[in-house]
Amino acid sequence: MKESETTNLQNQSSVDLNSTKFQETINGKKTDLFTLQNEKGMKVAITNYGGRIVSWLAPDKNGEFDDIVLGFDSIQGYLNANEIYFGALIGRFGNRIADGEFSLNGQNYELATNNGPNHLHGGPGGFHNVVWDAKQLDDQHLVLTYFSEDGEEGYPGNLKVKVHYILTDDNELKIDYTASSDKETPVNLTNHAFFNLAGAASGTINNHELLIEADNYTPVDSTLIPTGKIASVKGTAFDFANLKSIGEDLDKESKQLEYGKGYDHNFVLNKEHDNKLTRAAQVHDPESGRVMEIYTTEPGIQFYGGNFMDGSDVGKEGEPYEHRTAFCLEPQHFPDSPNQENFPSTILEPDSVYHSFSLYRLSTSK
Repeated sequence: MKESETTNLQNQSSVDLNSTKFQETINGKKTDLFTLQNEKGMKVAITNYGGRIVSWLAPDKNGEFDDIVLGFDSIQGYLNANEIYFGALIGRFGNRIADGEFSLNGQNYELATNNGPNHLHGGPGGFHNVVWDAKQLDDQHLVLTYFSEDGEEGYPGNLKVKVHYILTDDNELKIDYTASSDKETPVNLTNHAFFNLAGAASGTINNHELLIEADNYTPVDSTLIPTGKIASVKGTAFDFANLKSIGEDLDKESKQLEYGKGYDHNFVLNKEHDNKLTRAAQVHDPESGRVMEIYTTEPGIQFYGGNFMDGSDVGKEGEPYEHRTAFCLEPQHFPDSPNQENFPSTILEPDSVYHSFSLYRLSTSK
């Protein structure tokens, strides 16, 4: 190992996760903590309980490491949390489905309504709440698999899911999702990591600078279900075509911001070709110099500004996670797609393979 890399390792954050605190039995399956590390000293810790990214140690512009992902230092922390999606794999369907129902081949399917009148993130027993089978192939590669039975959370079809987490020596985290089903079923998988590039317990993210590669977004109603329209971001608070601070337009008069209590909206990514890997977003924290770029094959990305965080969850460093101290950028298909004919389809056919790929690249500015 190079001398500079050894120094970086010595400068890592004091966050010290004890893997034994992640070793529990939930619904007859064992949970654990798995750590990926590259040659530059970057570390990503993942638990197979909900496929959650627990910690991500990344260097700032001075080579100092800190944890940029909000979460807890034990399984019990996640089980007792008010915010139940910290770092989790989301499925079968990321985001909301109106009134918890959809029709497929003339049959109506009813799902749990766990977000006001709507179904959210696969329901109470969604993929965030299950124990995945885990196999760590090497220091930089973890594979999680899960078998979702026909009828689970109301969804049709036996669904086999596999997710690869790969940490590269270029400080990239790759998340590769595949799935297959024996019946037609909606599938929309994503990861719900809560990020703060200044450090997980370092305060507001409103001074982070954000760029989203989207000329349009999907406006929502008062329950955050898309109206079906594709609207231009130009001249609105939703225009992130160029880097601007997340908080810059939060005080603008906007019914959309009022509905979401801030940003909680799907952006329609600028795509020339479906399923092509393209840059979706860039986030820059001026203080630490950390830069995150997100690339994805998905047609949309949900931007959430931590509007519903209220300080009731106390994280790994013993600090409460307050209002807007994290952001989420979730690559995915559009919300309520099974009920919106003009949105890209999320229906997986029995003779097809679902595939989604996202890449999170960390670097620093001067």
